[in-house]
Amino acid sequence: MIDFPADLVKRGVAALLADHYFLIAHEDRTGRSRLHPRATGLGLAAGLVAELMLLGRVGMVGGELGVVSREPPGDALAHNVLSLLIAQPQHRDLRIWLAFLAQDAEAKVGQRLLRAGVVEPVVRRKLLSTQTHYMPMNSEQRNAAAWASVRLANILVHGRTIDLADRVLAGLIVATGLTRHVLWDIDAHRAGLLHLPDIVEALPNSLRDLIEHTEACVGSALAAGRR
Repeated sequence: MIDFPADLVKRGVAALLADHYFLIAHEDRTGRSRLHPRATGLGLAAGLVAELMLLGRVGMVGGELGVVSREPPGDALAHNVLSLLIAQPQHRDLRIWLAFLAQDAEAKVGQRLLRAGVVEPVVRRKLLSTQTHYMPMNSEQRNAAAWASVRLANILVHGRTIDLADRVLAGLIVATGLTRHVLWDIDAHRAGLLHLPDIVEALPNSLRDLIEHTEACVGSALAAGRR
C-alpha cells in the first residue's frame, strides 16, 4: 500500500502515485532530477494518468485514452487532469497526452507535495532566469523523501504483498530508468531485481500498456535530445 511515514500521514499528506515517483526521481539534498528532465516529466505525466486509471475515471485501449467516469476525484490535481481530458475528447493518443502533461508535471506534482507539507520551494537564480525546485528542507521531510525508495525496495526484496498502485509505480521506475535508485545494491537487492519483470508483466493490460508506452516515449525523447 502506498503510504508515507506515520507522522506525515497524521498531517494529512496526500499519498498519491505521482508523489512517490517525484520523491524517488529527485535528489533530496539538491532537488534536482536523477534523470534527464524529459524522462522525469514523462514519468510524472504517466503517474498522473495512472492515478486516474486506478480511480476508474480513465481507461485505455490500444494506446488511446478515454474518459469512463466524469465524477470529480477528491484530489485537485487529478481533478484538473481529468477536466483536460474531458475538454479535449478529440485527442485520445496517450503519447500526445504524456508529452502535453510532461511540460509542467514536475511543477504541478511539486506544488501538490508542497501543499502536503512534504517539500518546500527553493528558487535558484540564473543569469537570465530563475528556477524553482521542490525539495525536503528539514529532517522530517527528508525522512519522507528517503522512505519513498526504501519502502518500495523493502516490498520488492522481501516479497511482500504489493498492491496495484505500487505495482504501477514499480513499472514506471523501470520504464524511466530509476531502478538503480531503488534497488541500488546488486547483492542485497537481487531478489527484488529478479521479481520486477514479473510484477510489470502481471499488471492488467491497460496499465501494462501505459508502462510500455511510457518507456517508448522516454526512449524517443532521449534519442531526439542526442541528435
